[in-house]
Amino acid sequence: MADETPATALAADLADERLIKTEGLSGYFRLFINRLKSGELGSLPVVIGLICISIGFYSAEPRFLSSRSVVSITQFAAPIGIIALGIVLVLLLGEIDLSVGSVSGFTSATMAVLLVNEGQSMLVSMLVAILIGTAIGAFYALLYTRLGVPSFVFSLAGLLGFQGALLYVLGTQGTINLPSDSFLVEFTRFQFLSDVVSYVLVLLITLLYVGSQLWTIRQRSAADLTPPWLPLVLIKGAALLIGLGALTYYVNIDRGWSYLWLFFAFMVVVMDLALRRTRWGRHVFAVGGNEEAARRSGIKVNRVYFSVFALCSTLAAVGGLLAAGLQTSVSQASGTTDTNLTAIAAAVIGGTSLFGGRGSAYSAMLGIIVLQAIQTGLNLVGVDSSVRFMVTGAVLLLAVAIDSVSRRARTSSGRG
Repeated sequence: MADETPATALAADLADERLIKTEGLSGYFRLFINRLKSGELGSLPVVIGLICISIGFYSAEPRFLSSRSVVSITQFAAPIGIIALGIVLVLLLGEIDLSVGSVSGFTSATMAVLLVNEGQSMLVSMLVAILIGTAIGAFYALLYTRLGVPSFVFSLAGLLGFQGALLYVLGTQGTINLPSDSFLVEFTRFQFLSDVVSYVLVLLITLLYVGSQLWTIRQRSAADLTPPWLPLVLIKGAALLIGLGALTYYVNIDRGWSYLWLFFAFMVVVMDLALRRTRWGRHVFAVGGNEEAARRSGIKVNRVYFSVFALCSTLAAVGGLLAAGLQTSVSQASGTTDTNLTAIAAAVIGGTSLFGGRGSAYSAMLGIIVLQAIQTGLNLVGVDSSVRFMVTGAVLLLAVAIDSVSRRARTSSGRG
């Protein structure tokens, strides 16, 4: 896929910043409309979809938007959301990993066997499981970079192979129950932020955002570049404070923010910073946008593939461990039901392009919230699970169609 060159992108960004600084809020809204017309939809479709889903289910069952329901949606969305975060990375390269569900089940089963059957500590059991996930991703990378095996083929083989490995590791036990007083179960099911700490966290997040923007303004001004418009930064900071504060107040009516959800949100923020602010992240987008151009510019393409596949399987292992803690057990069905499809669908529905080079870490968060909201809403209104699969498929198809249309619009406008 041919993407805009760095020089073109930089010139466009500078022109956008000058427009906002010159015309203020009117320039910002005009720029927003122009981007929509050129196919730069960002997260807008998924946000609109989430609003429509919320209105629809609330009309059918008011409990859908209760504080308890919101807390449950975030808590149960986190494990697969972490797996979807790894899928975002491979999709940015224009590749796919169909085995993340099987890997998550196999690694969680390994952890359970070490912990319960072998008497190892929780820390050792978790570290071994995560390292196995990393090793699987590294093996995938070698198959791709050294032997040229397509990602679809080796990940499909992994889907079948690690599902069999899950059954082998569990043996005749079938199901292993985790100790109810273990750290993993406590962390995933029962630990929530107190009211005071949650509000302090909201304030800290807002201050960090505003502070980072002020630092950007200082750096760009020192380099004689057009800085972000200060009033707009302050407006966004105020909106962030009010929005997060109101949402925190609402979830605190029930149990508050779970540690599990906060861990997922933390990982999303870290991955977003890594993709947007580091050389590695720029290389990931460059390889996904045009591999040959990236190679000719001096980027170590094989290293990028190696890091991404290793991270994807590592995140699959982490997500599998958290899912095991949330369910308090590991069984032959762990990671083998709809985990693969849900993780991939979450990444795509959240806004990551199947064509590579376009997406965000926040795609995993937005997409899994949409899917978990659909599942929760359908359960509340008493709809059969078969309908959930059909609805999820329809939403996925719609997301891919929107991505294809917006990609065509970007191509015709010369910005993508």
